[in-house]
Amino acid sequence: EALEFLLGESPTVSLPKVILLDLKLPKVDGLEVLRRLRESDRTKAIPVVVLTSSQEEPDIAASYRLGANSYIVKPVDFEAFVRAVADVGLYWLLLNERPP
Repeated sequence: EALEFLLGESPTVSLPKVILLDLKLPKVDGLEVLRRLRESDRTKAIPVVVLTSSQEEPDIAASYRLGANSYIVKPVDFEAFVRAVADVGLYWLLLNERPP
């Protein structure tokens, strides 16, 4: 459903400023989602932060190869996870300067 929303052609749909993407998704592999996002003119410029439990080097390498802007391993502790997501949001939404 998220892919349909993001890749849909509706001009009234406001796209997100940043996408947090887990690699472990129920229907479509996160790397496949990333590939599709980067292939679409509509979504290829949106920063994608992979936020996942995988510390596997092949996952990290594939994520960057497919165009991820950042790769973060999810903290196990809930409070640390909430802080990490808040910090990611602060950086990408307030501090990062996007191209015009």
